[in-house]
Amino acid sequence: MRIPHELGDEFPDQASLIGRLTKTNYEFGRLAAAYDEVNRQIWRIESEDAPTADEVLEELKKRRLLLKDDIETLLTK
Repeated sequence: MRIPHELGDEFPDQASLIGRLTKTNYEFGRLAAAYDEVNRQIWRIESEDAPTADEVLEELKKRRLLLKDDIETLLTK
């Protein structure tokens, strides 16, 4: 099953840059790993594999959005 909101889905035109930066830029790699982890947690909750409180889900979504913004900033530099 495909997890929605993967970085490649969010930035389809930047896939090769994402791959390169993940391997060569420590900060980008750290942000991408954190984004992937939060995104997977959200997916597990939304698919009811790991039910949790609505507040927790909302905080995770806010965290994912902040990480996405930080990643986008690095992609545009």
